[in-house]
Amino acid sequence: MVEGVPDFLSWMYWTFPSIILFGGIFLTILCLAIWDRHSPSVARKGFLPIETTRGDRLFIGVISSIFIYLLWIVVFKQSLLIVVTILVAVWLILLAWKG
Repeated sequence: MVEGVPDFLSWMYWTFPSIILFGGIFLTILCLAIWDRHSPSVARKGFLPIETTRGDRLFIGVISSIFIYLLWIVVFKQSLLIVVTILVAVWLILLAWKG
């Protein structure tokens, strides 16, 4: 467990990677909220079968990335995680850009 975690957060076993993950998600949502405040998102239809906003595509991207990682681990165990990380990054960029 990482030292210096406040008591109200002690319900979870915090490690450095989990702090980076949740901090990144929080920072992404904060930046998206600020961006949406200055330039409101407009729903559009890309390759997804529904109209989506930036927030929708972010949510779909995060959930689908989790499933991609889990499927990779089931099929290939924990080998070559850098490959799936690159695949997920490409998927997220494609989804945000053309989704």
